[in-house]
Amino acid sequence: MGTKEVTRIVTDEEKQFAKNFNIFDLPDVPTGLPPHLELQRTRAVCKNDAPIHPTSVLYSGAYASMGVDNSVRLENFSEDFKVDVISLTETDMVFDMIGVPAGIANAFRRILLAELPSMAIEKVFVANNTSVIQDEVLAHRLGLIPVAADPRLFEYLSENDQPNEKNTIVFKLHVKCPKGDPRRKVLTSELKWLPNGSELVKESGGSTTKPKTYTSFSHSQDSFPEFANNPITPSFQDILIAKLGPGQEIELEAHAVKGIGKTHAKWSPVATAWYRMLPEVILLEEFEGKHAEELVKVCPKKVFDIEDMGQGRKRATVARPRDCSLCRECIREGVEWAKQVDLRRVKNHFIFTIESTGSQPPDVLFNEAVKILEDKCERVISELS
Repeated sequence: MGTKEVTRIVTDEEKQFAKNFNIFDLPDVPTGLPPHLELQRTRAVCKNDAPIHPTSVLYSGAYASMGVDNSVRLENFSEDFKVDVISLTETDMVFDMIGVPAGIANAFRRILLAELPSMAIEKVFVANNTSVIQDEVLAHRLGLIPVAADPRLFEYLSENDQPNEKNTIVFKLHVKCPKGDPRRKVLTSELKWLPNGSELVKESGGSTTKPKTYTSFSHSQDSFPEFANNPITPSFQDILIAKLGPGQEIELEAHAVKGIGKTHAKWSPVATAWYRMLPEVILLEEFEGKHAEELVKVCPKKVFDIEDMGQGRKRATVARPRDCSLCRECIREGVEWAKQVDLRRVKNHFIFTIESTGSQPPDVLFNEAVKILEDKCERVISELS
């Protein structure tokens, strides 16, 4: 007997169900990444010889087959991004930057080093120098002295501009060591601000004209409200400029202008700006008794501590994970310890440190870096649109 084919008609409801079907919607199908892939995505694990998985996975479809969207969305970024200030002084700032990839953190670092403006001595007019330091070396030392002046109050000086009160700060240095006196130190405290501009005569005028100097100030800088009660000085008063022997003398004028660290390091407003990923120290097994004391003793950063469990029992705990420098001393004590201690770095959590030269507070520098990065993003968007 022949077989008869049976034709089944698929209903519209079944078609719609098949179209919207997603296997990850089933209750018994696990969602998210497996633990080992989640660890690889979010952590850099430090082994005894080298770290593994140190780079971040940026491709949006890297985990699409598992139902995980790895793309960067504005709403998710707004929820995850956070800045926590840990410590703040006049020159130093430490804060946590959370929820950003390493590229964003590095962009802030590069902007702080090379693209934030500051005021620095650019031209030195030497009237007299009988010290042992050559004029060029003396000018170089003066250029590296940080100036405590807000660069936002000044304009850039171009080649065609005349030095004036809006783009130039003038300092005067006149120090002499009389004969018979001991050698004396010349410090930055002896740099005197000239709010009326240069006093060195460039061209002598006639009987009715004023002698020309190296600047053209129309107004005194101390008449500005920003400088009326806040004279411009070097950031630190005790920086050594030179040493003078008996009978030696230095007389000069130093002109400071606005610039950025990309042009010369003397315009960099930070001594350094750096970051590191947040350390994460996990004890996979408990260290008790003698082994706990050995673990605490071997760590040079004192990350571990002893916890009294009562009845004479003691165990090691992770007390200060932020202090871990990943020296790996705790996993070099044989194969067993490497299996018991796990050293990790959180890929999207950065401990950021800014050390200002004193020209501006570090929190102001970071705010200005954010503005510069924002301006860069707006320029890219305008070019693409």
